[in-house]
Amino acid sequence: AVTSGVDESGVDAETTAQLVCELAALKAEAVFDTLPPGDVAVLGCDSLLDLDGRAQGKPSDRDAAAAAWRRMRGRQGVLSTGHHLIVREGGTVTRQTRAANTIVRFADLSDLEIDAYVATGEPDHVAGAFTIDGLGGAFITGIEGDPHNVIGVSLPLLRELLAAAGVRWPQLWRADLGDH
Repeated sequence: AVTSGVDESGVDAETTAQLVCELAALKAEAVFDTLPPGDVAVLGCDSLLDLDGRAQGKPSDRDAAAAAWRRMRGRQGVLSTGHHLIVREGGTVTRQTRAANTIVRFADLSDLEIDAYVATGEPDHVAGAFTIDGLGGAFITGIEGDPHNVIGVSLPLLRELLAAAGVRWPQLWRADLGDH
């Protein structure tokens, strides 16, 4: 994992899905540009929660996290993750960008539950101020779509992107598998 250092503040798009794709591309391209020659695959990702047609990123502070949860409770949103894959093999470079979208249903939390969850600090560092693989998992009543996407990388989409670039998923399992 490499931090891209991309300034996301000036990036804009018409939809949340377009925005996460643009951010993912900027991140992947920034990292790719620093790499030495040779075969490589670089994946950039970015996630945002779309609630009522508005992108919800990481909260700026705990008050913002609590406010986000008060808007989300008892409702559903769409978690969009942009994936930008760059594969360099030999002299060929391929680039692909796609978004994965997963519907997330939120429990109707009490103010006490929201305040207790926000106090843990977990919502501070994640898109939409929630996780499904941590303490916040109990507050997600359902998802429709790829659960990996909500965690941060859609593995089924990544497999498709790699296949389109000529990389078969099993090649990633062990270095000694080669082209088998």
